[in-house]
Amino acid sequence: MMKNNYIAIDIGMTNIDLVVDDGINLTRYMLENKHEKAVDQVRQALSLVSDEIPPLLTIGVTGGRYRDLPEYVDGYRIEKVDEMFALGLGGLALAKRDAGLVVSAGTGSAMVAAREGTGSHVTGSAVGGGTLLGLSKLILGTCDVAAIDHLALAGDAANVDIMLNEAVGGEVGRLPAHANAVNLGKLSGNGHFTNEDLAAGLVRLVAQVIAVIAINAADAEGLAEIIMVGHLIDLKSICQEIALVGEFYKRSFTMPENPGFGTAMGVLKALKKDLI
Repeated sequence: MMKNNYIAIDIGMTNIDLVVDDGINLTRYMLENKHEKAVDQVRQALSLVSDEIPPLLTIGVTGGRYRDLPEYVDGYRIEKVDEMFALGLGGLALAKRDAGLVVSAGTGSAMVAAREGTGSHVTGSAVGGGTLLGLSKLILGTCDVAAIDHLALAGDAANVDIMLNEAVGGEVGRLPAHANAVNLGKLSGNGHFTNEDLAAGLVRLVAQVIAVIAINAADAEGLAEIIMVGHLIDLKSICQEIALVGEFYKRSFTMPENPGFGTAMGVLKALKKDLI
């Protein structure tokens, strides 16, 4: 049985993330959200570790409809953690930073200004992993994340995007001639496009929207650090495109290990430090 027990749950729109800290090891679980009632989503997550949970344990929960949860679920006390606070706290912890704009790139995108144990929502975008999956299903015939990532890494977005050198003959401001001018702009023509190139174009579209909004939000908040978390950052193709935006705008993006568990880690940190 676990000794110093902490369990944190983040109910995302696509996945439910569970982090268990037994005082020695940290274990992470990700499972598909079946979109049941909030209390059943918690039960779904806890079913993975039900044999290890001692009675009367307090469990931290955020995300989804966590506000609808009762005070207790099956005898376990539920501590509701503000999602934006958890996002900021977890992002800083993963990146080992004291302040920064923490971007949750999940099904959608949320951006939090995190400073010294505080996290306030700044902005976000409805463009995120859900957008990539939806467009990929329509255009590529698949919403398998690993397959999309594999295709995108093998493709060239320049074959589906209109590039600056094609649109205006050269660079524009800080953007070099090889930057794109119009996402997926060539699809309106009669050319043949491979699935690899289409996937690369879709990934670039989603990554660029998130990255550019993040840069503007960080500048508006006076934050030098931009920390990317969320399961969309698990994709190598997304990370490459975000880094490319950083090159264009001379900004760096921090992408820590296990980025998909950023918000759940914030819940865990809040529990352990009694910050709720």
